[in-house]
Amino acid sequence: MIKVRNLSKHFGALVVLKDISADISKGEIISVIGPSGTGKSTFIRCLNLLETPTGGSIFIDGIPLLDKHTNVPKIRRKMGMVFQSFNLYAHLSVLENLTIGPIKLLGMKKAEANQKAIELLKLVGLAEKAYSFPDELSGGQKQRVAIARCMAMEPEILLFDEPTSALDPTMVSEVLAVIRRLSREGITMIIVTHEMEFARNISSRVFYLDEGLIYEEGTPQQIFDNPQKEKTKAFINRIRSLHINIASGDYDLYAMQGEMEAFCEKHVVTKRVTGYTLLIAEEVLGLQRDFSNITISLSYSEKEGNVEMVCASAGAAVNPLTENFPDDEIGLKLIRGRCSSVEYAYKDGKNILFLKIKGE
Repeated sequence: MIKVRNLSKHFGALVVLKDISADISKGEIISVIGPSGTGKSTFIRCLNLLETPTGGSIFIDGIPLLDKHTNVPKIRRKMGMVFQSFNLYAHLSVLENLTIGPIKLLGMKKAEANQKAIELLKLVGLAEKAYSFPDELSGGQKQRVAIARCMAMEPEILLFDEPTSALDPTMVSEVLAVIRRLSREGITMIIVTHEMEFARNISSRVFYLDEGLIYEEGTPQQIFDNPQKEKTKAFINRIRSLHINIASGDYDLYAMQGEMEAFCEKHVVTKRVTGYTLLIAEEVLGLQRDFSNITISLSYSEKEGNVEMVCASAGAAVNPLTENFPDDEIGLKLIRGRCSSVEYAYKDGKNILFLKIKGE
């Protein structure tokens, strides 16, 4: 359905896409993953000419998209695109957002367009919001309306540009659930996403973009469980981290906890585990004797779903986990009670605590 050959895109001297070639069959669901700034969004924007490629060729159902004789608006009608920022018409109701395209571009009668719009709103769980305006909706609801609006144009291809990146973590799941449901309709989808588990579960193939090209591609099992190239391995198995430095006993506990809470929220860590994390950090600092050089690091492994904490403090070797450490017995019990493992080491002149926080 889609054939891309030697696609490139330059923004002045900046080369974003170098040499992308791909074949995508009807009904396939392609997840496009990779580090920020590697051209993922530019790639799918080139597919419907929201960005004009610098070089290469794109064929949609055998029709050369970049040929000057091609009816581009007609080809574009085969594609729907869902953006990060919804792009709904604020002055129109939800129902009007869905019907304006079919009426004006497809020549559909208003009654027919309204009926179809209501059916699509039922599909995304928002029929009761038909006469609401976008400002009355949550972020997740706006994105579901945006998806329904795309479907109203009867596309054969759906392009998703990080559809959950602008959402509160609590709203991500409702949008992903709608995309999962659409995946059963046989529509060809290309999804730029940072939701790795979602990409693993929904995709027929995964493209890993790096260095301006499709650096590695394969089934979800191949890419997520057995990547072949080093950069893919580093990306898939990456550990996301937060580092907080403390240089005084007068540190700002609340600012530190705020950073940790934001970190946990970003990675959709549950409220219980987030609470454990904040408590453990406070109790670990309560065990310290020298505050001149302390680093607390939080790590989140997306693949394993684990939160780990490392506290490194300068000074002579003092193990707070031993029975003869008198300072805070209650704090130590709290730490052990909310961690699945707690270990101590003295290395390079630093006392280091390794703590693995209990999950659900």
